[in-house]
Amino acid sequence: MRIGIGLPNQVRDVDPAVVPRWAARAEEAGFSSLATIGRYAYPGVSDTVSLAAAAGATTRIGLLSGVLLAPTWPGALLAKEIASIDGVSGHRLTFGVGVGLREEEFTVPGLGARGRGARFDADLETYREVWGGKNAAVPSGTRQVPMLFGGYTEQALRRMVRWGTGYIAGSGSVAATAPRFEAAKRAWREGGRTGEPRLVSLAYFVLGDVDAGLANVRDFYRLAPKEVADSVVPCVSPEMVQKCIADFAELGADELVFVPTTDDVDEIARLADVVS
Repeated sequence: MRIGIGLPNQVRDVDPAVVPRWAARAEEAGFSSLATIGRYAYPGVSDTVSLAAAAGATTRIGLLSGVLLAPTWPGALLAKEIASIDGVSGHRLTFGVGVGLREEEFTVPGLGARGRGARFDADLETYREVWGGKNAAVPSGTRQVPMLFGGYTEQALRRMVRWGTGYIAGSGSVAATAPRFEAAKRAWREGGRTGEPRLVSLAYFVLGDVDAGLANVRDFYRLAPKEVADSVVPCVSPEMVQKCIADFAELGADELVFVPTTDDVDEIARLADVVS
């Protein structure tokens, strides 16, 4: 199982200048991927900007949006943004996407929460066309960017089977993630896909200022549904990190991404010391 680390792009009032420094240090530390957390109605740095900054600061580490709320964007514009980030990174991007839950995230006129699922299905067709060069909006070397799908519905799994390379779970417990992974694998088989879907999960962590980290997580999820907020339990000690790794490895995850709860760059070394 590979071990990735998140970018602190959605830590409250993050210093944006930290993002490229964080990315460079994470690559030096040997993590498999750098991942963003997607929200727009929050004082952070957007996924696309964070991923572009990380792409410019690194040369090898994978990049992942985990997950970007795709229907909040105009489809063709997002397709070009994603293709551009993938291109400048040397094709290191995996596009993790979901439809979102909260009304306040949908800030673009005409792109509200109502109808987001149907709009997303149309956008997925648009992504394929743009990345295939059908409308000449992207360079000729653009590829079909691999996609992971997040979410808790049958529609999310249906999209994964048709368009994706796998499933990405949220920052819940192993017990909460296990049935989602099983559902993803079952949908994959029943949909006639060969091989196995890539399975990725997220886990929050803080090993430095635990009080600040926990306060940031509570703030981030304060408007989320209670069952979602209650399922998020950050790893706050080396022992908890090690247990999390062991549990998700046993579950069959291909990659586990530890998401930071502060923008203290020393958290990278603290985590690396535990997982090395």
